[in-house]
Amino acid sequence: MVQTRSATTIARVETVAFVGLEAAPVDVEVQLGSGLPSFSIVGLADKAVAESRDRVRAALAAMSLALPPKRITVNLAPGDLLKEGSHYDLPIALGLLTVMGILDSEALRGRLALGELALDGGLRPVSGVLAATLAAAERQLGLVCPQASGGEAAWLGESVEVIAAPDLYSLVGHFRGKNVLPPPDPVGPTSPPVYPDLKDVKGQETAKRALEVAAAGGHNLLMLGPPGAGKSMLAARLVGILPPLSAPEILELGLIRSVGGRLEAGRLPEGRPFRSPHHAASMAAIVGGGRDARPGEISLAHRGVLFLDELPEFGRQVLESLRQPMEAGTVTVARANHHVTYPARFQLVAAMNPCRCGYLDDANLACARAPRCAEDYQKRISGPLFDRIDLHVEVAALSVQDLTLPVPTESSAEVAARVAAARTLQAERLAGLGLATDRPPLNAELEGELLEQVCEAEPAAAELLTRAMERLRFSARGYHRILRVARTLADLEASPVIRKVHIAEAIAFRRRPPGRQAA
Repeated sequence: MVQTRSATTIARVETVAFVGLEAAPVDVEVQLGSGLPSFSIVGLADKAVAESRDRVRAALAAMSLALPPKRITVNLAPGDLLKEGSHYDLPIALGLLTVMGILDSEALRGRLALGELALDGGLRPVSGVLAATLAAAERQLGLVCPQASGGEAAWLGESVEVIAAPDLYSLVGHFRGKNVLPPPDPVGPTSPPVYPDLKDVKGQETAKRALEVAAAGGHNLLMLGPPGAGKSMLAARLVGILPPLSAPEILELGLIRSVGGRLEAGRLPEGRPFRSPHHAASMAAIVGGGRDARPGEISLAHRGVLFLDELPEFGRQVLESLRQPMEAGTVTVARANHHVTYPARFQLVAAMNPCRCGYLDDANLACARAPRCAEDYQKRISGPLFDRIDLHVEVAALSVQDLTLPVPTESSAEVAARVAAARTLQAERLAGLGLATDRPPLNAELEGELLEQVCEAEPAAAELLTRAMERLRFSARGYHRILRVARTLADLEASPVIRKVHIAEAIAFRRRPPGRQAA
């Protein structure tokens, strides 16, 4: 909309600011006023936004246009919301072209614009186009974006009119009726990943059983064993037995990657994520944050697996920062001027050696400090974090006889079928209790009264759990996690109630935190 007030001309273009996964509305107001020639941007803009002045000036010069010799003021409203990123280039340029009389104000009415300008007037892709498209759909607006981001914006179909331009010149021609930009087509999803198969793993039947239980109930898993025992091999095969992503989950993961600038060529992800950060990764890399408050590894692993190899080698602060997201399924990144919340419903799979050298149980290879070195090394994992891991399994070194065994006959597909059946039982049970949601909680996510309702146990099972709590001194959290694992074990057998054998196996999968002894 263009307004004329005395000697002042004002244009308004709509865009967004990204706050976590949300796209908050922002008005870009461009004013031409009397006074010495200048170009200023106000409205709590960061350095990338301030640099838009030079990119916009160069892009207009590439179209043989010069800025008017007046005082140019760009206001990004609301003024108390932090504006970050280079996607404000396009709305600022469109506002300038409007107040210069090159574009009609009606051409931009009801449209939301974002994009980065190149010095030659080209439009570069930006992060968060999918989030911006969702915001445009909610507000019944059209979207103007770079051509390279058009495939990402087109995923919402006809609910949003998308104009995707390769450069500023062609966009101006489209609005002036000199040429017509074709609507973009949504790009296809990424190819379904090919996961490694469980048939590749010889031996380690207990660990394979733990993987199946973890997949069926969404439980966290810790594997402890010497180097070369197959811990990393097993972890890499967990995603291959998880159920495929649902349509809402695909969109949710695409939104996270879009805001984080990790959506490859606008293609939505097809498979569950498997993130394996190095132990030297910083807290901002794992949890999220940094200069732009981007999603971290735990958010990129949302609805998938976060694998932490050599768990004690991660920084103590990094490990402790995982505790709250593991319980809540979200992570809040606190900044000086605002807070950003990202989803983080990941499945933690961790691996560690029993001691620094890794050969605690091999008298020929163990160091001279054994077994004291094992206690010191394992104590790097705090009790509260250890307590939040449902399944603990020891992965022993393979013998020569194990390595010469025939290839296992059971594949990942067969295990995945049992996992899918167990998850179907969980969903049907919760639906029978009146909990009808697009994604019902898994057994590992059950809490409070709902946990008590679904974990009906026979008397012998309840008695065994009571004796185990008294003898092994598990915490209250440990008690509930044993119940959750036992419920998953019962679901794998299609048992309506938790039996004694399920409680016994769930207890066998649980270790006491390092340094704590049984009574």
